[in-house]
Amino acid sequence: MTSDPDDALRWDGDEPERAAAPTPRSRPASTPPAATPPAAAPRPARQAAAPTADEDTAGEDTPADELPAIGNAALVFLGLIGGVYLLFAVGWAVGGLRLRPRASLLVADWMYLPWMWLAVLSPVLWFAAAWVLTRGRATWIRISALIAGAALLVPWPFVMFGTVGA
Repeated sequence: MTSDPDDALRWDGDEPERAAAPTPRSRPASTPPAATPPAAAPRPARQAAAPTADEDTAGEDTPADELPAIGNAALVFLGLIGGVYLLFAVGWAVGGLRLRPRASLLVADWMYLPWMWLAVLSPVLWFAAAWVLTRGRATWIRISALIAGAALLVPWPFVMFGTVGA
């Protein structure tokens, strides 16, 4: 047993960093001396050739499932707009429930309630669709899709009637 305190940090057979050359003792018996890899030689630098129209070089440098990270400002904006969409969903629920007695004069509840709950889910569905469909695109495209949804999905029943009883 050795008294070297760094033994716990190495696998059996690893060479210590201070050793200049591998010792025959650490080499497996089945491996001939010529088969051991030489010291790490510098690799020649690859020259980047201009891609031709036939080659698809879009995914060479990065894996296909790795997407570019978004910036801090975009991340803060996405959090704020996500909160706005959540408030819109609550606004559609409150406004739709307040509008229900007035709507019952025109349509039955079995016709009104499914569409009201679809209106409640519409901000959540828009946010999810904008997030999924703009994946891998420029950040400004995602932000513009979310702003367009915020402009289209204003909860008008809540804006018009608020929380005042019907």
